[in-house]
Amino acid sequence: MIKQQIKHLVANRLTDDGMVESGVEGVSLFRVTHGIPCAPAVYEPAVIVILNGRKEAILEGKRYHYDNRHYLCCTVSMPVEAGTPEASPESPLLGVYISLNTKVMTELAIAMESASGAIKLPKSTAQPQGLALANWDEAFSDALLRLLQLDSPMDIAILGESRLRELYYAVLKGDAGVSARRAFGIGNEIARSIDYLSENLDKNITIDELASLVGMSRAVFHRKFKQATRMSPIQFMKSMRLNNAAMKIAAGMNVSEAAMSVGYVSSSQFSREFKRMYGQSPKQWRHGEELFEHMHSL
Repeated sequence: MIKQQIKHLVANRLTDDGMVESGVEGVSLFRVTHGIPCAPAVYEPAVIVILNGRKEAILEGKRYHYDNRHYLCCTVSMPVEAGTPEASPESPLLGVYISLNTKVMTELAIAMESASGAIKLPKSTAQPQGLALANWDEAFSDALLRLLQLDSPMDIAILGESRLRELYYAVLKGDAGVSARRAFGIGNEIARSIDYLSENLDKNITIDELASLVGMSRAVFHRKFKQATRMSPIQFMKSMRLNNAAMKIAAGMNVSEAAMSVGYVSSSQFSREFKRMYGQSPKQWRHGEELFEHMHSL
């Protein structure tokens, strides 16, 4: 019943394809009525909720299908392939994109960890993955409905932050909570290293530098990084650079500029690695990906 209310609220606000801001900062609504094949993208920390239809994300060969039974929680920047292959005018993809504010999520995660009787991180040293599917539970559904029911500027100004905070808390307590608490609370070394890497894609960063940044040995860092991302640090770095470049090329940037913006000095090396990963040269890619451009962040 609550899901139907939420779907009705979102459908009534969307008349065209694309993303529309809800009024609450970091919360957007989206609609897609045509199939978009999976293509390189970078997921930023966010919760993506599907109300109608189904989305797909691929991370190192693992496929994540999510619909109105599961929401996707991404706790760190991740290079993925994403698309909406089943969307159509008869069955449009409808959803909500909720950016995860690092400051607020960290405050909540640490408060949960320090509160008496709080859910504790697992004793296992395994690093939870940065991409997780979570079942809709009652707390999440209630919080999302209350957030989306805000429609007047006054309601949004006075209640927006508190209701978004309530939704974040529901995420931290839900199925994706272990991953979210590890990314934003105590023990967030891998998330911090990914943030640093994402902000410095144009620089020549070494694994030793990343390991030192978070106070780990190279071996421990490598193991925990791969547990969280399904990739080695080197693979992750290359995927982030190439996915960012692919999105820029699809958006109209010329190949040389895109290569330089993500740290490639040699255009020929960039073209070779690009073709090896995507099966097309950068120029071929530009001509085939205009359709994907406006949906790359979903």
